[in-house]
Amino acid sequence: MEFTNTIWSLLPPLIAIVLALITKEVYSSLFVGILSGGLLYASFNITGAMEHIFVDGMIGQLSDSWNVGILTFLVVLGSMVMLMNRAGGSAAFGKWAVTHVKTKAGAQVATIILGMLIFIDDYFNCLTVGSVMRPLTDKHGISREKLAYLIDATAAPVCIIAPISSWAAAVTGFVDGANGLTLFIRAIPYNFYALLTLVMMFTITYMNFDYSSMNLAELKNMAEAKHKKKKDAASLTGAEDQPHPPISERGKVVHLVLPIAALIICCIIGMIYTGGFFEGASFIDAFSNSDASVGLVYGSVVALVITIIFFLATRVLSFNECMNAIPEGFKSMVPAILVLTFAWTLKSMTDSLGAAEYVAGIVANVADSRALMSLLPALVFVVGIFLAFATGTSWGTFGILIPIVVNVFGGDLNNELMIIAISACMAGAVCGDHCSPISDTTIMASAGAECDHIRHVSTQLPYAITVAAVSLVSYIISGFVRNWAICLIIGIALMIGTLLVIKNISQKKVTA
Repeated sequence: MEFTNTIWSLLPPLIAIVLALITKEVYSSLFVGILSGGLLYASFNITGAMEHIFVDGMIGQLSDSWNVGILTFLVVLGSMVMLMNRAGGSAAFGKWAVTHVKTKAGAQVATIILGMLIFIDDYFNCLTVGSVMRPLTDKHGISREKLAYLIDATAAPVCIIAPISSWAAAVTGFVDGANGLTLFIRAIPYNFYALLTLVMMFTITYMNFDYSSMNLAELKNMAEAKHKKKKDAASLTGAEDQPHPPISERGKVVHLVLPIAALIICCIIGMIYTGGFFEGASFIDAFSNSDASVGLVYGSVVALVITIIFFLATRVLSFNECMNAIPEGFKSMVPAILVLTFAWTLKSMTDSLGAAEYVAGIVANVADSRALMSLLPALVFVVGIFLAFATGTSWGTFGILIPIVVNVFGGDLNNELMIIAISACMAGAVCGDHCSPISDTTIMASAGAECDHIRHVSTQLPYAITVAAVSLVSYIISGFVRNWAICLIIGIALMIGTLLVIKNISQKKVTA
């Protein structure tokens, strides 16, 4: 029986996702999905399946230069976070923030704004925003699940509407026969999922309400906060061997702000360096051609050295204390590294079974039906969600769907429907990635917030589905109206109206 390029190719990620949501245990769920993929690929030959899983899959993924770069960036960033914690920078920021950001809503808005400002790369966004905002959100009683959602919702959704980002570079690289950057910029107003996600975050913060599993997580966090003992404050330092690791009492806010600023500046320089900026390329072209994986490694390593020198110069930490913090930072990232490794391996199983080609064939057949052209953006959005959810990758979804859409319209930038369909592809990919427990960005958000991964996925899912439903209606409308201003206004009105209805229903359930 043939399993490749058929509906069977979607079984491994489906198994992993369903098991993860049922058992609340991510490692075993991913491994069962990987095992099923290997068995299908080898037609249930045990020897062949083992070779495919570990040689072609796991070892192949861990020897991929892009993946190694991301893991290196994770390790270095983990070490930087541990250094900032040991130096007392995170604790000092927490104390400062409590006196300046005095409300829970203010803490959420500050998290959202910081996430929007760090639009260069989603991995960088997740881990940086998490390390900076954890002390503040903890002080104001915001659950780690809510923090993980705010981080995740300002990572990929912001990067996909930022012309200067690693995501813009990836999208433009998938467009043949048209100016990729011009197309990307024109598609921004039609990226309903990304824009409405931002609208949703500000709206629920302003309305001061949560619903579904997120509300339960917030209530549970409030109940636990009442019984929390003083010794639990050690959570600021992350995962360490010592029950009460030493935190410098000389730490100030600058011992968090300066390393983060150095990290941002150095990573931007590292990315444009890999894109040829210092060889004469323009800033925009350098970003479009950058290698984000290598650039982030360059930037983070230089920032780590600057951080150590700064801490030694200000005498908040000794040299030995700095060196001891580095392996502790590595260990704090092990869970994220393990989940990423399994997720990448599962993706390789799905790729080898031809899941992408199978879904691409379905989209191509739909696109051939001219009668459905006005509904094409909505259809592409749904397929993009499904493909990104199953494979756990936005960029892979771009690579499959965008060339199909461009070919359908012949790369005609004057055709507004092509712009809408391209944007629907990007929005669907981000939405599916946002919902998927095997997505690397979702895993990074969990790591950044130091939140249990499955709890983050289960609490984020109702929010993502709400935005996706409103976005789908907006794409149906835009396929006929084809005016971004009108469609965006309708989308925002629908989003706010939907949240008002949900709030009223939630309040009635409470009072009933």
